[in-house]
Formats: sequence, structure tokens, C-alpha cells
Amino acid sequence: MGERAMNVTDYDVAPSAKPLPLEHQLGTTESGIASRNDSASGGKIGFMDQNNKLDAEYALPGGGSNSNASWVHAAFHNITAMVGAGVLGLPSAMVYLQWPAGITIMLVAWIATIYGLWQLIELHEIKGRRFNRYHELGQYALGPRLGLWTVIPCQLIVMIGLDIVYCVTAGKAMYYVYQHTCDGYETHTCRSFGLSCWIVIFAVIQMLLSMVPNFHKLSAISLLAAVMSISYSTIAIGVSAHAGRQPGAEYNLNGFTKAEGVFGIFNALGTIAFAYGGHNVVLEIQSTIPSNPKAGVENPTAKPMMFGVWIAYALVAYCYFGVGFAGYHAFGSKTGSQIMYSLGHPIWVICVAEIMIIIHVCGSFQVYAMPVYDMIEYQLVKRGVPNGFPTRLVYRTVYIIIVAFIGMTIPFFGDLLGFIGALGFGPSTYCFPSMFWLAIKKPGPSSWHFWASWFCILCGVIITLLGAIGGMQGIIVDASTYKFYQ
Repeated sequence: MGERAMNVTDYDVAPSAKPLPLEHQLGTTESGIASRNDSASGGKIGFMDQNNKLDAEYALPGGGSNSNASWVHAAFHNITAMVGAGVLGLPSAMVYLQWPAGITIMLVAWIATIYGLWQLIELHEIKGRRFNRYHELGQYALGPRLGLWTVIPCQLIVMIGLDIVYCVTAGKAMYYVYQHTCDGYETHTCRSFGLSCWIVIFAVIQMLLSMVPNFHKLSAISLLAAVMSISYSTIAIGVSAHAGRQPGAEYNLNGFTKAEGVFGIFNALGTIAFAYGGHNVVLEIQSTIPSNPKAGVENPTAKPMMFGVWIAYALVAYCYFGVGFAGYHAFGSKTGSQIMYSLGHPIWVICVAEIMIIIHVCGSFQVYAMPVYDMIEYQLVKRGVPNGFPTRLVYRTVYIIIVAFIGMTIPFFGDLLGFIGALGFGPSTYCFPSMFWLAIKKPGPSSWHFWASWFCILCGVIITLLGAIGGMQGIIVDASTYKFYQ
């Protein structure tokens, strides 16, 4: 492939590219700030030029690609990003919210989140500049520094938090399948392998998959994951509906103390927020769709992207409402934190569903890890470190080890959903899209977008505050009786 001072093409690094000062990378020079301020009134988006140049020179994971992605890719990427571990916790959220409030909140969440996605998709490309990352749009809307440090912390909580939950989910699924398929299953003489061992196995699988360089190269894995998520959701719906209302299933909080009920409601809000995480990767997904400047449309990728999102969200409604309502109907207040374990029978069907869950989270882990990889590589190339295979092997392996270790330390599925969902998804799913829309489009009080945006922001604040309290309380209670590193 030719040699430069060290295998240029192998490392995907332009031979003449040099690290730039931090203020140029973040667009915080005076001219960058001026360009950002001018952009809202129709001026140029100057500070994005350098970011786009780096994407082209270094082939960063989240900077778009020269792919032929279409609405089809957008659809299954969004399904993979949305329908994940969170769907299995929705029946447990219904336990505390109960029928009227549960149905209302889940429906409002579905409407509010698709509205937020539409806002982000419409803001993806402005004046010929594409915002390929969530924080880039934040920088444009709120200012280079404020936008960066507002979005990045929440986005990292979401990405890393999801990967932790996926480690726990896959580990528990593997453990369940082993316990119910080993030779000594019926006599309860299976050799014991604790949850931590299965999380390690999942982490090793992720180390292999992590060598996929960017979003578009994940297409096959993401498609398989999307099929699996719809399949195990269908199994959960079908088995729950077939089981019907179980003896002793009640739709009230009579078996809970007042404190348990209150904190449970708080945690339920976070669990529902956790279920809608696609906003954190929607711009990265949209960046894989090629833009045609000659189309005469300001944002030519918006139409195919939104078409894919509508298809994804139709399936999201089927999975979320189906699993949430059917699971709660079957078990009522006795529903566990993960509906599959509440179902239990027939064993072979549940084992098939658990295998599908394992396959799905293998893909979802990488979808949400990709923006983290992108942030790491961005910092590395800025300092002159080539982002080829050796570099990716080292930093991605280290990342997976850290995430798996945290998963082994706090494997509390239900409470993790609520805590991470509130702290990360509340702002990034409900608040930020509407904040950016208000800052960039500046709709007046006479516009329904003005009131819809403020409604979403208010929902995000409530979810963040109450859901985080409920999730943390649950983690503290679980940790008091849990034996670590089994």
C-alpha cells in the first residue's frame, strides 16, 4: 500500500495532516465564535469546516462515510438503537405507574421522542454543512464551549451506561440459557458459573466485534440485531398473551410500602426514558446517508432519514406497547425487573428468546460504543496518534474491559435502567433536541413548535430529577444484600 514515514494508508492518516490547537478543533477561536453567532441569522458555519476536514483526512468512526446508505439502513440502525434491553423492563415500570398513568406516559413518551428525532434530523444539515455528531449541533446551537460541555457529559453517560447495561443483560441471558440447557438441569447439578464469568465471555465477543471501523460497516451486524430485537419482543408478547392473567396478579400497589411506591414511580419514569435512546446516535446514523447538494433542498438527507425513522418507530410502538402492556397484564404487581424471567415457561421458548437477546445486544453494544470510539480517536489524531488497527485494538479493548468491570460490580438491571435513563436520557432525548430547535429556529409563542419544545424540555427536567432519585435508591437497596463478583 506504500510507505510514508509509517504506512499512511494502513493508518488512514493524511501524510500532511498535523495536530491543531484545541481551540481550532472545538471551533473556539474568535472567528469560529463569530461564525457560530452569525449562523443563526443565515451566516456561514465556519467552525465546522475544520471538523469536516478532519473527518475526511482521518476517516473517524462518527464523521460520516462515502457509503450508499439509504432509508433502509436508517430504519434498522434506529431499530437496533431503540429496541434494546429497555423494552424488557417496561412491564416492571407499569407495576408502579399502573394502567391509566402507564398507558398515558408511554404514549406521551413515544410522541415526544419522535418529535425530538424529527427536530434533530431537520437540523442535521444547515447551509451545506453537516452536523455528524450530537455535540457538533450542540456547539452550533449553544456556542462552541457551552454546547460541547453540555452535550458530551450526558452523551457519555448514555453511551457508557447503555454498554454497561448490555453487559449485564447479555451476562444474565447467557447464565439463564446455561442453567436451563446443561446436562444437570433437571437434577440441579449443573456446574456453577457466576454472572461475572458470563459478562467476561460477552466482553471477549465485543473485543472481536469492536474492530469494525465505523457506523456503515456495522450495517450487517445492526440488521441482524434489529431482527433479533423484534423477534424476542414478539416472543415476549406472544407468551405473555398466551399465559393470560396469572393467579394472584393484581394491578395495584397494595403489597408495597408508601416509600417503595414513590421511589418505584420515580424509577419507572427513568426506565421509560431509557427505552428511547436513539437520539444520541441519530446524527451519526444520518451522516451515513450521502447528501446531494444539487437536489435543491437545504437538507436532502432529512426525507430518507425520517422515512426510515417512521418505519422504525412503528415497530418500536409494536414492541414497547406490546411487551409493556401484555407483560403487565399477565403478572400485574408481581412482574419482575425483566419480563423474560417472569414468564419462565415454556423453557425452550424462553431460551430461544434469551439467545436472541444475546445476539441483539452484541450489535447494540457496538452501535452505542461507536460515538465513544469516535470521541477517543478525535482526541488521539489531534495529538498526532495514527488511528489505524493497532491503536483501535488497544483503546477499544481497554474501553470494553472497563465497561465489563463496572457491569460485574453493579449488575442491578432494573435500577440501572432507571438511574441511567434519567441521568442521561432525560436531557439528551427530551431536552436537548428542543433546546437546539429553539436556539436555531427561534420560533415565537405563536408557533406550536415553541410550546411543544418547552413541553419536551419540562418533561426532560422532571424525568432527570425524579428518575435519578428512584434509580439510585434502588441501587443502594440492592447493593446492601448483593454478593459482588460472583
